[in-house]
Amino acid sequence: MNLERIGATPALSALPEPGLILARVTLSNRDQYRLLTEEGELDAEASGALWYNAATRADMPVTGDWVAARVINREQAIVERVLPRRTLFARRAAGKREDRQPIAANVDLVFLVCGLDGDFNLRRLERYLTLAAESGAEPVVVLNKCDLCDSDTLAARQAEAASAAGHRAVIAVHTRAPEGLAPLMPYLKGDRTVALLGSSGVGKSSIVNCLLGEERLRTKDVRESDSRGRHTTTHRELIPLPEGGALIDTPGMRELQLWASGESVDAAFDEIGTLALECRFHDCAHSGEPGCAVQEAFERGSLSAERLASYRKLRRETEHHERMADPLLALEQKRKWKRIQQSIKDVYRLPKHR
Repeated sequence: MNLERIGATPALSALPEPGLILARVTLSNRDQYRLLTEEGELDAEASGALWYNAATRADMPVTGDWVAARVINREQAIVERVLPRRTLFARRAAGKREDRQPIAANVDLVFLVCGLDGDFNLRRLERYLTLAAESGAEPVVVLNKCDLCDSDTLAARQAEAASAAGHRAVIAVHTRAPEGLAPLMPYLKGDRTVALLGSSGVGKSSIVNCLLGEERLRTKDVRESDSRGRHTTTHRELIPLPEGGALIDTPGMRELQLWASGESVDAAFDEIGTLALECRFHDCAHSGEPGCAVQEAFERGSLSAERLASYRKLRRETEHHERMADPLLALEQKRKWKRIQQSIKDVYRLPKHR
């Protein structure tokens, strides 16, 4: 396999130690990996030193990573280093801890796939756009299953998606015939790595199969009652394309908690971010301050209530995340609520006056 066809550069080939080879992680399943090398594919696991030196679980290999590996035999290798990532698509892991869960690394382009059936959801799309902005990858909104819509419904859905996507591309496709994916072809040129992200049942695996011209990935029908899908993809897999470049298919995500900054929210909601530059105060929270350009746009009717409410919600999430991810800010937040709770207890201890 010529690794340059899937994005290898001379800088990546300058490995830190003799005896190591360049490889790309094509599959990550718990602590087991599949590597693609110039000589073929190898099964692999991480070295003890890599585990020891990793500050967090997010520093361990993930699908799409370039790694330096030591070959053990013709079938096995040990991953010694994770090479610097250009981009990283990640979300906040489930649970109360502030842990980052990587999804795919070194992605050039991300197809945010939405199903044009009962599971179409603009608010979810805004979350994906925010995470894409945080990752550094360029997003393209892909409205799949356009063959299920009449022309009026399709036009309405495209307009709604465009209102959320801003300057980013919005394209409509279907997988009933190869020509249904023609709008994707301009994005699949050269050595680009493209990740497909979206909920279960939106048709990510069907798109991959159609592009490859074979049933490479397992698929299932969605439920008729709510158009929700079942998890047919259970791991993240990088698949080289015949003409160069690669696709990364990912499991559907029902829960999409943000691991992002306020700047990424502003980038996803670019019209609000542009308006915010005109606010009187540089730290305006857009919640009633005098001279707020965002509030004025809402009052004029040029900014919808749903769009503004979604922006405020995601900003609150990212602000909470930033506080909790910073140990000092998290400690101060804990002390603040402890003082509040103590004040409430003190009120109830005051003697009652007749």
